[in-house]
Amino acid sequence: MNRRTLGRLLTATLSLALLAGMPLARAADEAPDALIKRVSSEVLDSIKADKAIQAGETGRVLALVDTRVMPHVNFTRMTASAVGRNWRQATPEQKARLQDEFKTLLVRTYSGALSQVNDQKLNVKPLRAGVADLDVTVRTEVLGRGEPVQLDYRMEKTPTGWKIYDLNVLGVWLVETYRTQFAQEISANGVDGLIASMAQRNKTNASGAKS
Repeated sequence: MNRRTLGRLLTATLSLALLAGMPLARAADEAPDALIKRVSSEVLDSIKADKAIQAGETGRVLALVDTRVMPHVNFTRMTASAVGRNWRQATPEQKARLQDEFKTLLVRTYSGALSQVNDQKLNVKPLRAGVADLDVTVRTEVLGRGEPVQLDYRMEKTPTGWKIYDLNVLGVWLVETYRTQFAQEISANGVDGLIASMAQRNKTNASGAKS
C-alpha cells in the first residue's frame, strides 16, 4: 500500500471517527490539541474492537457519523468552502442537499478505510497558537508501519467547543481537493448538476457497499 492510498485511508479513520464518544460539555472546555490527543487513542481502540466497522459495514459508519461525530464538525462551513463562491447563490434547499450528499459521499467513499486500522498511533505536535486564538491548525502524524503520515486539522473555536472544518493528509487539504472537482461540475452543469453528480456517485458507492 503506497503512502497516498494510506493517507486516504487515514483520512477516513481519523477524520470520521476521531471525536466519537466525547460529551459536549467536556469538549467545550478542552484545548484543541488536548482534545485530539486524548480522544484519538480512545477511538482507535474502539475501532479495533468493533468487528462491524472492521468489516466495512457502511450502515455502522453512517450511524457513528450522524450521532457521535457530526456535532464536533462544522460541516456547513466545510461544505460551503468546498462548493466555493457558488455557495452564496445556492437556495436553502440546494444547500441542504449539498450538505447531505457531501456527507454521504465522504462517509461512503472512505467507509472501507475503517477496516484498515491496525497498529496506528497518533502523535500530536506542539500547538503553535496563543490562548486567544480562535482558529488553529493542530498538526499530527500517524505512526505505524513505514514512514509517519502527516495528518493535520484546521479547527475553530465555537461556543460549544473546538470544531474541525478541514483536514490535511500528506500535504493535501480535503476541502481544496473537492473545491476543484466541484467547481468543474458547477461550471458545466450548475449547482443542481453537482447535486445530481454526487447523488449518482453515492448511489453507485452504496450498491457495492455492505449495509
